[in-house]
Amino acid sequence: MRCQPLSRMADLFKNARRVVVKVGSSLVTDEGRGVDAQAIGAWCRQLAVLARQRLEVMIVSSGAIAEGMSRLGWAQRPKEIHELQAAAAVGQMGLVQAYESQLRIHGMHSAQVLLTHADLADRERYLNARSTLVTLLGLMVVPVINENDTVVNDEIKFGDNDTLAALVANLVEADALVILTDQQGLYSADPRQHPDARLIHVAQAGASEIEHMAGGAGSSVGRGGMLTKVLAAKRAARSGAFTVIASGREPDVLLRLVSGESIGTRLLASTPKLAARKQWMVDHLQLRGSVLIDDGAVTKLREGSGSLLPIGMVAVRGDFVRGDVIAVCSLAGIEVARGLANYSSSEARLILRKPSSEFESLLGFTAEAEMIHRDNLVLS
Repeated sequence: MRCQPLSRMADLFKNARRVVVKVGSSLVTDEGRGVDAQAIGAWCRQLAVLARQRLEVMIVSSGAIAEGMSRLGWAQRPKEIHELQAAAAVGQMGLVQAYESQLRIHGMHSAQVLLTHADLADRERYLNARSTLVTLLGLMVVPVINENDTVVNDEIKFGDNDTLAALVANLVEADALVILTDQQGLYSADPRQHPDARLIHVAQAGASEIEHMAGGAGSSVGRGGMLTKVLAAKRAARSGAFTVIASGREPDVLLRLVSGESIGTRLLASTPKLAARKQWMVDHLQLRGSVLIDDGAVTKLREGSGSLLPIGMVAVRGDFVRGDVIAVCSLAGIEVARGLANYSSSEARLILRKPSSEFESLLGFTAEAEMIHRDNLVLS
């Protein structure tokens, strides 16, 4: 039986424009039997409908290793890294083909994007990945994202796609993270062991009590469990995204969620999106250098009237690369703001006091018109 629409869920998705959907291995591979084309087809059909409603959607899909195990005839998940890498390499072929063919049926283009946690920790690669994903979304292409399990060790050994999905949500500043699993949502206890366990309909992401409720790994196929999903919601909430944990076997689950139906567990962010992003920049990033700006630029920044343009910069200090966090200081050396640099220190020195029309002749290329975009800038 379908639940009645809940205004709170409707309000959440009504204001959402960008959604990350994560699907677990047991769902994608029908409990390890191999890629489930029918299930993938159902999700792709829903993604296509949402995309045509002008909702930007992307999917983080587990299942490469499980599909590789199936193709190779392995009943148990191997423990050796090189065997896991081999399984991922074999399985990725079938996984991507399934999404591509199913999305094409509905007139949608798809793109494979393989990421590692290192890609999202390095600020320059972070910005490059963000630019690629945002461009794909603007073209109404559905990115199919997975960890690059074939070339890294620590992501296979310690990583999980719940965490990756949360990192992607932060990367593209998504409004919502939907984690589809083989459970109905988060329960007060493991329902397989406690028949009286109750479904948690709504809670605050990061609340200690929900972390205690979450158990261990849910299946022998995947690496994640309910705890990784709860922790992923906590991570996504830092950039203001809310999370829904729901059953991927619910008919039309994505369409029903977006329409406002109460399904699964909603884990809400405690701070608004912009505030959470700026708090993250202030508290967690280390300064790599600084730029000095003239009084006019200081006034504009303090009035909140725009981004930091190189034409207002008078000096560059330190050694930093594109994507590093730098301080923005007045001529007296007082920090006015901080943010993410669009140009390295050596490039910034070349474009001091210059308009963007001269960047290409000075640098040989043009990236952004701003030294720091206002979305990546926080006043001190």
